[in-house]
Parts: sequence; structure tokens; C-alpha cells
Amino acid sequence: MQEQPSFNDERQADNFDIRELTEKYVIHWKWFVMGVIACLLFAVLYIRYQIPVYSATATILVKDDKKGGLQSELAAFSDLGVMSGVKSNVDNEIEVIKSRNIIRKTIKKLGFTVTYITEGRVKTLEEYKDKPIEFSFYNLSDSFYEHQKSFAVNSVDAKKFELFSIDREQNQKSIGVFSYGAILNLDDSKLVVTKNPGMASKPHKFAILVNVNRLENVVDSYRGRLTVAPLSKNSSVVALTINDPIREKAEDFLNTLIETYNEDAIADKKFISENTLTFIQDRLKIITGELGDVEKNAEEFKKANKVTDIQSQGELYLRNSVEADRQIIESETQLSVVASMIDFMRTKGKWDLIPSNILAIDAEEVSSYILQYNESVLQRNKLIKDGTPKNLVIQNLERRIEELNANIASSLQRTQVSLKIRRSELEKQSGRMTGKISQIPSQEREFRIIDRQQKIKETLYLYLLQKREETAISLAVTSPISKIVDAAFSSGSPVSPKRNIIYLIAIALGLFIPLGVIFILDVLDNKIKSRHDLEGKLTAPILGDIPKSTSPEELIDAKSRSASAEAVRIVRTNLEFMLAKIPEGQCKTIFITSSVPKEGKTFVSVNLASTIALSGKKVLLVGLDIRNPKIDKYVKLPSKGITNYLSKSNVDIKDYIVKLDNFDQFYVLPSGIIPPNPVDLLMNNKVNTLFEELKKEYEYIIVDTAPVSIVTDTLLIAKNADAFIYVIRANYLDKRFMKLIEMFYKENKLPNMSILVNDTVVRKTYGYGYTYGYGYGYGYYGYGAEETEKQPWYKTFFKK
Repeated sequence: MQEQPSFNDERQADNFDIRELTEKYVIHWKWFVMGVIACLLFAVLYIRYQIPVYSATATILVKDDKKGGLQSELAAFSDLGVMSGVKSNVDNEIEVIKSRNIIRKTIKKLGFTVTYITEGRVKTLEEYKDKPIEFSFYNLSDSFYEHQKSFAVNSVDAKKFELFSIDREQNQKSIGVFSYGAILNLDDSKLVVTKNPGMASKPHKFAILVNVNRLENVVDSYRGRLTVAPLSKNSSVVALTINDPIREKAEDFLNTLIETYNEDAIADKKFISENTLTFIQDRLKIITGELGDVEKNAEEFKKANKVTDIQSQGELYLRNSVEADRQIIESETQLSVVASMIDFMRTKGKWDLIPSNILAIDAEEVSSYILQYNESVLQRNKLIKDGTPKNLVIQNLERRIEELNANIASSLQRTQVSLKIRRSELEKQSGRMTGKISQIPSQEREFRIIDRQQKIKETLYLYLLQKREETAISLAVTSPISKIVDAAFSSGSPVSPKRNIIYLIAIALGLFIPLGVIFILDVLDNKIKSRHDLEGKLTAPILGDIPKSTSPEELIDAKSRSASAEAVRIVRTNLEFMLAKIPEGQCKTIFITSSVPKEGKTFVSVNLASTIALSGKKVLLVGLDIRNPKIDKYVKLPSKGITNYLSKSNVDIKDYIVKLDNFDQFYVLPSGIIPPNPVDLLMNNKVNTLFEELKKEYEYIIVDTAPVSIVTDTLLIAKNADAFIYVIRANYLDKRFMKLIEMFYKENKLPNMSILVNDTVVRKTYGYGYTYGYGYGYGYYGYGAEETEKQPWYKTFFKK
């Protein structure tokens, strides 16, 4: 096997070429431009007829106990620990705001179950502030919000309108003509249709569709679009956001939602306060009765025991008892003194003095007598010193002393009796005090029980009175649970559709769709496109490629300047490298084959032979594809040929060889009649003898053989070839045949085999005019003006 230079050796190491990949897509730039333009037009139409959606946002400050919120009415019971675990929390309040109950109340308050629709030529719009009429429903039944109803209203004149009902099949049924403001009796409600005062200046002629939607469907719609979230983790400021096609409607919904939320919170607080106040009132009635009963028992107890204050009276009794005992002791002392005085009076001398100041204060009479007695005795004793007993003065004094002595004795006797009586009374009084003191502990215990009950009832009564006032105050001044920081506001630009994003998406789709289509077609396409699909996968050398010919059955002559003619000339030049080892002057036999029919091997054979013949070489073109001969499509040939020669004996091959007109050295050996036994003919040794004879007469022999994957004809005669050109048709041969081609080359079943890519598509590259296949330029700077004339892309497009 001869080793020849390969044009793809340098690319086998690196199969990825970014320029090649880019050019594969850039060549279809017109499709990308058309895709972008089409997508942009679609984006413009989409934006034009898409209903814009606006975003409204409101912020509120939710009172949070953990973040500085105010106390609730339950704080009135904080000192008792009642419901101390209940706290206001932002997360809880967010869930309350998003609850179906709050949203349902908001929807009912705003009347959002009723929508007013005007139909345009392309899209329908909902009217809100600009609606010409307004529906007001009264006396609603329980099932009013459970079913969807639709009405059509057509104005008759400025004062009347016609009302239609619409069923599920969109059939309209006239209900009647009515005046604005009239009460209409429906199955589940009463309806009043009024004109919108703000639309009085506009024409009264209109037609509008009114839908009464199911309440729960409307609630689900708004609840799904409502977003409630805190602005930060450490803040109790909450942002409420909702998207809606009508800005004013979104703002009204958020403002009313906040209002409803506060009203609901206030109603809950008032409900708690009212229930608390009712409970306190009931308890006050009970406690008032119980307190009266306890106080009555205390009164009866004091009356029965004749006490006012047991502790004070006990202290008084104790003091009286102590005082009585002291007085008894004093009485005993006085009795002892009086008894001593009585004994002294009996034993004293006639003119002795009597001790004074030893008797109690109560014995003033005795003390007075003693004082007079002692003065008289002292006076008598003083007089007796200077006088005689018979002195009249002395005698008078003695008589007086005796009287006083008798008076003192009798006074002492009376004093003694009086002290004894007093002592007896004091002892009785002391006994009574002792008895009362002994009763005090029992009375105090019994009274403490009554007093404790009284204090408990009184304390509870005062506590409930205080809480009643506190609850009444909180009920009167109940504050909302949230404060509006910013009322609902929506910007003038819609959040959907976003023009810039849609345009960017349109441009991206305009580029991606052609890119994807080209990529998918490229991935799904299993055909060999060009020599690039062969490089790195086949080790056989590649002679070149021939672009798609404008005339598939053309015969190259000296005047041919087409792309295919130039390509065949280049292949002829490259072929000389494959035949470099053939000695000079020896005939060069070149077999041309392919994998399957219709790959252009006959076209290559004929034109390669004509090109060599034009160079002055004597060339013979042999048609050995005896099963399906095609050479006669290019040149006019007789019906007899090589098959007739092989099937007969004693015939001269020269009788079947034809010289072509307009060529000096171009000869053709036709295939002849299609035989019934092609294999038997080709296995005949006469074929080898034939080639030996022909090589003596011609410089080049070009043989058009049968496809190798279909029949074995070519393999039977392959040993007669100096080189094999294996033709592969671009966009025709399946890539799976490359394994077969590689096998033929490695096993040398086709000697000195090289590959020729046929029918490649001409494509434009940037920087070197037009190219076909790989590396061969023509057009702007080459031959063939008819090939290089530029045409507008749209003409090319419609031509395709």
C-alpha cells in the first residue's frame, strides 16, 4: 500500500474549530435576521393587544408586643396572669391579613364580585371608574354568591336600558326594558341599575357585559395575587402588594383591605371587652349579694356578743382587770393600815400623838380628825407645862381631845367597813373581767372567719369595680391594630408586559429558533455534508471536493470555467500525487467507485477523463459498471461494448472503442449490453488480459466501476487498478458507510484508495469571495462571471 500525503493530517489532532462552527451558523444569517424581525413583530403585536398589569403597594405598621407594640385589653388581667400567653405577632397578623375571611369582607364591601366588561375588536377590557352604569343588589339570598351570572346591558336612550341574561352557552335572553333606578326582582336578589354620575357628559349609547362572579372564585383570585411580607426581620412594617390590570382597583382593594383588617381587629377587641364587661357586671351582682350577707352576719355576731371591736375590748378588759387587781391590793393595804391604826388607838397613851399621812386618800375624815387631835394634844402638852390640870383652857382641850379620840376611833371603824365593802366589789369586778377575757379567743376566732370572708368579698368587689372602669375605658378608646405608613400606590408603568424584557426575549427567540432548528437539523441529519465530516474519522487521503454543478450531465471541455470544472482540474492535479510511484511512461489505471448508486462516480469518471485528455494525454474511459451503465448520458456511444467483448471469443477490443469528437486523445470503451451474469464475466481471466493490452495503448485508463456496497463486481477487478478514487456524494451518503470505507482502506481491498467528495454546496465565506467545499476559491477573483453575480437575498430566498 502506498502512503500518500493527506490534506487532513493537521486537523486530526484538533477536531474542534470555532471558526468552522461559527461559519456553519453565520452562513444562515438571513434566517436569523428574518427570525428576529418576525419575533419582534410578534412582540409588538403581543404588547399592543396584551392587557397591562399594574402593581400596587401599601405599607402598614403592625403593633408587635416583641417590637414595641401597645398592650391589648387583656393586659387588664395581667396581674392575675389571665391569658398572659396571648401576644400580638407580625407573622400571625400577616396570616390574618391574608385570611379568606378578611379578603371576603373586603370583596363584599367593594362589590368586586360584579365586573363590567366592554368588548373590543381584539381584546376585552374591564371598566372600573369609567363604567357607564352600576349594579346594586339588595335582599340577597343565601345562594346569591354561590353561582355565576352574566347580564348584557344595551342602552335604549338616556333614561332607559334593555337587560339581557346570558346562559352558559352564551345565549342572550331579554329580560325587558327598564328605567334607571327601577327595582328589578331577580330569583335570588333585587337589582337596581343606576347611571354612573361621572359619565353623565359622555354619550348614553353603550353596550356592556356585566358578570356577577362567585364570591369564592373572586376571593381565590385576589388571595392568590396578594403578597404580604415584612420589610425586614427586625421591623414590624409590613408591605402589601397586589397585581391587577386596573391601577385604581388594586389601590382601592389594598386600602379597603387594611381598613377591613383594622375594623375586624377592633371588632374582636370590642367583642372581648364587651364580654369582659358583661362578665364583670354579672360577677358584681353576685359579689354584692354575698358581701351584704357577710356584713349582716358580722353585725349579728357583734350584737349577739355585745362587742364592737373584739381586739380593743379585749385590751380594755385586760386593762380593767389589771386595774381591779391593783385596787384590790390597795384596798388590802388600806385595810391593814386601818387595822394597825385601830390597834394603835387601843394601846396608845391618853395624851400620845397619832401617826398621820399613812391612810389612803379616801380616809380624809380620819386624817382630818387625826390632824385636829395631834394639834390639840400638842397645844395641851404645851399649856400643861405652864399651867395646872384645872386650868379651864386645858380642861377644854382635854375634853376636845377625848371627843376627837372617840371620833377617830369611830371613823377608823367606818373606814375599815368601807374598805372591806370596796375590796369585795373589786374582787367581783376582777372576776367578771377575767371571765370576759377568757371568752375573747373564741369570739376572735369566730369573728376572724366572718371578717376574712368580708374582706375577700370586699376586695373582689373593689377589684371588679376597678376592672369595670378600665374595660369601659378600653371599650371607648379601642385603637386599630395597625397604622398606615403609606397608602396604596401604583406606578404608571405596568409590571406586565414589560416591554424591554419582551423585546429582549423576542430577539433571543429570533436568534435561538433558527439556531435551534439548524442545530436539530444538523444533529438529526446523518448525511455526509463535506470533507469536514470525514476528517479525523477516515484515514484515507482526500483528493478534494467538487461543488454542486449547475449542469449535472456536463462534459468538461477546454472552455469550461464552472466551479465543478475548476474542482475537477484540482482533483486531477492532486491525483498525480497518488500516482507518483508509477514509472514515467507507464500507463496509469484509475478506478472510480462509490458506496451506492447516484453518488456521481460516472460524472467524475467522464470529466476526470476529459480533463486529462485536454492536457494532451491519451485517455481511455472504460465503463465497467455493467449492471447500470451511465456514461451514455454524457457522451453518445454505441450499444456494444466491453460486455460483448467478454462474452465472445475471437473479437478485437479495438472494434468496441470509440473516439470522442472535439477531443484529440479521448477514447471510450462502452459498457455494452447488460449481461445476465455480470459476476461470471468479471471473474473471467479475459478481463486481466484486456487491461494488459489496453495499458500498452493508452497513457491513462479511467474505469467507471460498480458501487462496492451493492455488488462485488468492483472487488473482483480491483487488482488491475493503480489507484482507486472513492466518490462520496455530499448530502446523500449516510455517515454509517464511513465504517465500510475505512474498512476498505485499512484492508487494502481497494489499492491506493483516496476519497473525493462530490456535489458539495457552494457557500459564502467572509474575506475570500465565494468558496465551495474546503479551501478552493472562485468567483470574485477567479473565473466564471456567471457564477459571481450577486443577487438580492430575497430573490435567492424565493428562488429556493
